[in-house]
Amino acid sequence: MASRAISKDVIKDKIKELENDIKQLIYISENNSLDLTDKINSLKDKLSNLKEEEFSNLSPYEKVCISRDIKRPTTKDYIDNICTHFLELHGDRLFKDDPSIIGGIGQIDEYKVTIIGHQKGTDVKENIKRNFGMPHPEGYRKALRLMKQAEKFGRPIITFIDTPGAFCGLEAEKRGQGEAIARNLLEMSKLSVPIIVFVIGEGGSGGALAIGVGNDICMLENSVYSVISPEGLSSILFKDASKSKEASDVMKLTSEDLYNLNIIDNIIKEPLGGAQKDPASVSKEIKSYIVDRLNYYKNFSKEEIIKQRYDKFREIGKCL
Repeated sequence: MASRAISKDVIKDKIKELENDIKQLIYISENNSLDLTDKINSLKDKLSNLKEEEFSNLSPYEKVCISRDIKRPTTKDYIDNICTHFLELHGDRLFKDDPSIIGGIGQIDEYKVTIIGHQKGTDVKENIKRNFGMPHPEGYRKALRLMKQAEKFGRPIITFIDTPGAFCGLEAEKRGQGEAIARNLLEMSKLSVPIIVFVIGEGGSGGALAIGVGNDICMLENSVYSVISPEGLSSILFKDASKSKEASDVMKLTSEDLYNLNIIDNIIKEPLGGAQKDPASVSKEIKSYIVDRLNYYKNFSKEEIIKQRYDKFREIGKCL
């Protein structure tokens, strides 16, 4: 592990050095009427090769870190990129609106869909407002209300998962956090419209699964999906939360691990450095996958949609 860490650090230092050299050459070229194109392009090629080396063969924990990057695109970013129209709906009709889950009705090409997802913030202030993407029970009840509405009007459901987990505060437990999650699992298993799930960042525990029971489950390449965080697992197994790197290595939480275990159906490739480097191209891939799967389910009966989802989850674990 030590030699790997050293080599990664060396590569990062070289990348920063090359980026500075390129900026300086561009500045000199523009301000002195010098043609340094060949030299700049040569350095850009070296930079591209170094970045590819840095981001190939990432360790599970390195993928955890990328999935948590505050610059990573959020549910709202993807909605803005893939929908021609979107109307956000609020409230669970029982207690209040939970801003850590957003949802509403959108148009993706010819399809009118209901979209629901965890919403983190892009800065400290918004993260506090959104509770760092950790929903209260009313968030899951809002999600269920929108899913039942989607079924009533025959709209497919798209969900985006990005949460460390459901909020575990006393007030959330008092309002029935466990029941809200369990109710969503039960009701989603019986919905008669297609459900397409995307894990776009962290997929943490029941907080993620509460909107994750789908006909198709797709993960972005550098996202993670697990029953507990690496820090939580290391606290339980090793009695030391600082051993989260070691915990990540045994958790099978990466997209590649889960694809090989037949838990997810597809992996969407990300640019070097993660989806945050080119949200538009990742959004294009997500949209393409949604349209392809909705075309596939177009002629399914309600009973066939429910059965396909049921069979999918019954198959999980048979390869072990």
